[in-house]
Amino acid sequence: MGRSHALAYHNNPGFEIVGLVNRSKPVLAPELGGYAIHPDFETALKELKPDLCSICTYSDSHADYAVMAFKAGCDVFIEKPLATTVADAERVVAAAKKAGKKLVVGYILRHHPSWIRLIAEARKLGGPYVFRMNLNQQSSGPTWMTHKSLMETTPPIVDCGVHYVDVMCQITDAKPVEVRGMGLRLSNEIAADMYNYGHLQVLYEDGSLGWYEAGWGPMISETAFFVKDVMSPNGSVSIVMDPNAKSDDIDTHTKTAVIRIHKAETGADGKFVHKDEDLTMAGEPGHQELCDFEQAYVLKAIREDIDLERHMNDAVQSLRICLAADESVRSGLPVKL
Repeated sequence: MGRSHALAYHNNPGFEIVGLVNRSKPVLAPELGGYAIHPDFETALKELKPDLCSICTYSDSHADYAVMAFKAGCDVFIEKPLATTVADAERVVAAAKKAGKKLVVGYILRHHPSWIRLIAEARKLGGPYVFRMNLNQQSSGPTWMTHKSLMETTPPIVDCGVHYVDVMCQITDAKPVEVRGMGLRLSNEIAADMYNYGHLQVLYEDGSLGWYEAGWGPMISETAFFVKDVMSPNGSVSIVMDPNAKSDDIDTHTKTAVIRIHKAETGADGKFVHKDEDLTMAGEPGHQELCDFEQAYVLKAIREDIDLERHMNDAVQSLRICLAADESVRSGLPVKL
């Protein structure tokens, strides 16, 4: 994500990169070859005095780096999840408000035209809703190594779950009231108290309910790895995935292929009044284009002084739900919000 966002800044004339920060010297795209790589964030912050910091580290360093950046007078873009605890997420939001600076969280699906359409079509149906969503990833080699690094602090249902819980919350607008979770450790290569398969359920005040499932690793099945489905009394909206898609392909994580709209209305004969409508989402943006969209939004938010109160609150709420699911996994009990 750091590389992808750096390319987005490099290619956007509204930004000028003053430096990159990484503990090691990674292999970067040729376009980024001219930028100095600094090994320490705090030192780079003091020396370079940037207007904006883009924080794309592992989740456990997000909050400290963001607060440091706000204190230095920067606007901040930060990858999801916002932090690894609700208290830290709230600390980041408080720091943004105190500094009077912008905080944009990397919810990439919020910038995807097909997901924007999915949310709009689901809201047209009216609730209460059933949300059925997952993103399982059969990973090996470098991708499995990355997943194991992520799981040093964050389980899959939190790291990926915040995206899809955020989608649920955007559709219903209702207050989440209870969360349940279950998880299982399917690999001896991760810590004894971590799990690489998880499932969460969230119940909302309006009666809506949803589940999200996420698993990472070489043992994960490719069968039904991508389910994105919203149902209501009036019908359903679903993403129909390309049957040849692979779970380890990063572009698969955002592409929708086809959005299918089904209406539940029946006539006097008991048969459906409307045929299912398939919206073919031609010309969808790829992963890099979505990162470009995100950073274009950061620029717009700063230049136009966009009110990000709801954006920040939503980021905290989706994290609160996913962390409650993690608590439920570990306690075996539902969590009331």
